[in-house]
Amino acid sequence: MDSISELHPLAKAWLFDGPLAAHLDAYAALLERGNYAEHTTRTNFRALAHFAHWMSRCRVTAEQLDQDCVSQFLDFHLPNCDCHSIALRTHGHLSAALGHLLAVLRDQRVIAQLVLPTGPIADELSRYDKHMRDARGLAEGTRKGRLYMVGQFLQWKFADNEFTGKEMLMEDLRAFITKELERVNTTSYAKCLAASFRAYFRYRLTCGDEVRGLLGVISTPAQWTLASLPRALTTQEVQRLMVHCEQALPSPFRILSMVRLALDLGLRSAEIAQLELGDINWRTGTVTLKRTKSVRQDVLPLPVATGEALAEYLRHERPSTVVKAIFVRLKAPHDQPIGADAVRAVISRALRCAGVAHGRAHSLRHTLACRIVNNGGSIKEVADVLRHRSLNTSRIYAKLDQHSLIEVALPWPGSNV
Repeated sequence: MDSISELHPLAKAWLFDGPLAAHLDAYAALLERGNYAEHTTRTNFRALAHFAHWMSRCRVTAEQLDQDCVSQFLDFHLPNCDCHSIALRTHGHLSAALGHLLAVLRDQRVIAQLVLPTGPIADELSRYDKHMRDARGLAEGTRKGRLYMVGQFLQWKFADNEFTGKEMLMEDLRAFITKELERVNTTSYAKCLAASFRAYFRYRLTCGDEVRGLLGVISTPAQWTLASLPRALTTQEVQRLMVHCEQALPSPFRILSMVRLALDLGLRSAEIAQLELGDINWRTGTVTLKRTKSVRQDVLPLPVATGEALAEYLRHERPSTVVKAIFVRLKAPHDQPIGADAVRAVISRALRCAGVAHGRAHSLRHTLACRIVNNGGSIKEVADVLRHRSLNTSRIYAKLDQHSLIEVALPWPGSNV
């Protein structure tokens, strides 16, 4: 509790005299287990003090807290906050600190655990998950996203009734999709909803339910096949990116390793995050991918430059940890592997700093494919290197085959060429 003793006296009063006083020890223990830095712990308690003050003004007890209360504080109180100037007002810090608070209160059984499907709905989701895994071969991340959306719909429809697949009506599906798009009105979310429900109702067809009408209700936003061009980096942009990675502080080889794994091997962000120490065979110069999107094991050659960057990172920059993952968290909570989002963030930040405004992590994978095509490689070779299960997925790179396109291009009307 040393971090609290260093706070402003008014912030300490908000904590010790407020509705969260009984839970401060458990909150401090959670931060200690995560090996959070001292200044981060102090920031978390400052955030907790502000929230406790708001709870006291609104007469909210710890037992009444939930995500809606946190959202009300962040979305409505914070923009118009008139609390004392010592109150922490940084949205990101407050959001993270209050996420920890809800976890502590759930662990202490002060508030209810997150509601998960139970009974017949849970059984239905379990069967559907098994179908996606065994019959469709979908990766865990894809299955998790689809199960969440389908589970939300089933709970909304059958909250007070027994689940039966034959009672799902077109009106119900329309109403649910409308409600969701009012909440998150983006094209990408609409596509996710359409893909999730279309796949689920096709599964229900195999179970004998007549749900063709429900399939007809689902419309996908227009997206023309192969209409766009892959966003690849030019040779100059790649050179600028490498220079930035080599000069980046404080962990140049960590950044360089991630960039090279994506650029030289075409690894996806999730595949980079899931790499473990045992996946690299230094004697044979190979990398084994065991947790891929296509749910299969692939063995790839390890280029010399990529291996050197990885070796330097492992020798000099990787924190001491018992975790088997190659890339681990540099910030608290420590002793945990990073996720795919962290890899995307690291690579995207490096691209921005290198002056590549249009770049993102997947751009490096596109760059590798374009390099293969423009050096005379075939679409089949692109599919093999990127590990596409279908050649159709790789067809878009034919648009960047400059040598072949020059041969078939017709002369411009009125020109002498």
